[in-house]
Amino acid sequence: MNSLENLRSQTFPLKSVQDWEEKAEQSLKGRKVESLQSVTYENIILKPLYSREDEQIVPEYPGGSDSRRGIHPVGYVTNEWKVAQRITADTAGELKHKLHEAVQKGQTAISFEVREELCESESFADLYQNYPFALNSKWLQTDFLSKLDSQISEKEKVTGYIANDLISLLAETGIFSEELLEKWTEDVKYAEKKFPQLRTILINTTPYHNGGANAVQELGIAAATGVFYLQLLIEKGIDLNSITNKMVFQFSIGSNFFMEVAKLRAARVIWDRISELYGAEGDSGKMHIAAETSTFTKTITDTHVNLLRSANEAFAAVLGGVQYLQVSSFDYLTGSSAFSERVARNIQLILKEEAHLQKVIDPAGGSWYIEALTNQLAEKAWNFFQQIDAKGGILEVLKTNWLQQELEAVFEKRNVDIQTRKQSIVGTNVYAALEENLPNNQSSQTSESFGKKDSLEIERIQQRRLSEPFEELRYKAKLIEERLGFTPSVGMICLGEMKQYKARLDFMKGFLAAGGIKAVESKPIINLEDARQFLIDHETNFVCFCGTNEQYELVGSPILAALKAEFPNQTFLLAGLPEKERQEAWQKGGVAQFVHVKSNCYETVSTILESMEVSSSEETKA
Repeated sequence: MNSLENLRSQTFPLKSVQDWEEKAEQSLKGRKVESLQSVTYENIILKPLYSREDEQIVPEYPGGSDSRRGIHPVGYVTNEWKVAQRITADTAGELKHKLHEAVQKGQTAISFEVREELCESESFADLYQNYPFALNSKWLQTDFLSKLDSQISEKEKVTGYIANDLISLLAETGIFSEELLEKWTEDVKYAEKKFPQLRTILINTTPYHNGGANAVQELGIAAATGVFYLQLLIEKGIDLNSITNKMVFQFSIGSNFFMEVAKLRAARVIWDRISELYGAEGDSGKMHIAAETSTFTKTITDTHVNLLRSANEAFAAVLGGVQYLQVSSFDYLTGSSAFSERVARNIQLILKEEAHLQKVIDPAGGSWYIEALTNQLAEKAWNFFQQIDAKGGILEVLKTNWLQQELEAVFEKRNVDIQTRKQSIVGTNVYAALEENLPNNQSSQTSESFGKKDSLEIERIQQRRLSEPFEELRYKAKLIEERLGFTPSVGMICLGEMKQYKARLDFMKGFLAAGGIKAVESKPIINLEDARQFLIDHETNFVCFCGTNEQYELVGSPILAALKAEFPNQTFLLAGLPEKERQEAWQKGGVAQFVHVKSNCYETVSTILESMEVSSSEETKA
């Protein structure tokens, strides 16, 4: 056989999942491949590898069956998502200028923060015929629709959504009344007659997302809220298909990329099932989704990292198949600029024009991983929806505080993972930049209040961000710095040569920086006198030993004993965690705490800052 014939006869042998597992376990040096599995906040076990064996039965084409692949047969090719950047303005004139400028630069929906003074149609009188609305009108639904009715003649050309969700407002503010619910119902009926193409029923899961909810809870809450409105409006005599045609679902998109893609796909699966069970006809039961990048994941420190977060979240939203998308600017927590608003809008334009996502039908289709996640989410969310239903529905579980407790349990898990740095927030609990100029401390935004006689008050779902605890530490450190005149610091006694202490020194620098504390390193220390002189030269109440375990035993232990005797008011830390049998000896020798990768960073740094705060206050009084 000649060389050419030999080449033609060659084949690549097929490999099985078992072959992969055997190879992986060789690399893991004895550990089983199951050790690579992880558990999400939704209690879904993620495998290290998904293969054809995980393939699910899914609709062959988008727009069919359970709608997971989208509600249109050719996706964004003929029905591209709307760029619905939420514009902020103080006057109707300013809003008009900003809206016209935005549509010239790629905006494709009329979207802004609804305020009473911005309800005049002059701001969008020449835009509504070509662009749909994308407005969460909140408490101003009645006023906005009334003014729109009186000022716009071609009402049949008003499209998109101007809607609100009373249940989510209840969750966010704690205030609700039957009078408001009755008025909301009348608004839906009124808009049905006046604006036949406009959606007015919003199911908004953002308050729950910002309260710490996982994807399963968000989906279950969305289903329960949608069913609540279906039942209410059917009882008021409104046709089922008219109701479903007026609905739009709003989701915040978090940082777990594949989970968020699957969340949106699962949402459509669940709502398709509900619509089918109710008997909705044709496309009226298809879910329309308005998405926004998450507030929960954003930071006020190292704000440019928010650009990466928002881009990741926007990408997930598009792959998930949304109809409207709002991308927050990277600095909106401290005050957006024209530049940051432009960049936020351009993220969507890049996804459309440069990533070509508007030209691909269901870009996430065919992923074994995403399809497996979608099915697991849909199943778990349906069970959660059934739990809510069994307890009396969405309104009842808010009244009894059951839902708030369920969300709080998930938030606490997230919070512990952030505090222990099991989950990273770049620029906040890892890779924090001490040289950064922090903006003025922003007090937590309070939700809008709306008082009504005989209103129901429940425990509101607190609107939070994951980074807030560490941001509070940074501001506390900044306050101490203003009092002392220098950055709060911890002295680092570096034992031996650089190669012996550098790893733990770098760890401690990052660990302390998360709370605004500077690690002041010594020169290489090999004897007591060097260590003693370092403490005299650097006035700090906290000192940390850095080095290898061998250096700790050979040099560190006797140095610690001598320093503790001479400087009894100093607090000594040890970088790393000694063997269990040695820990007690170190503690008796004067080590107040071991700082290691499993330490609670927030609690440790908070304790240090509290001690420094007391000291600085005493010095100020003196």
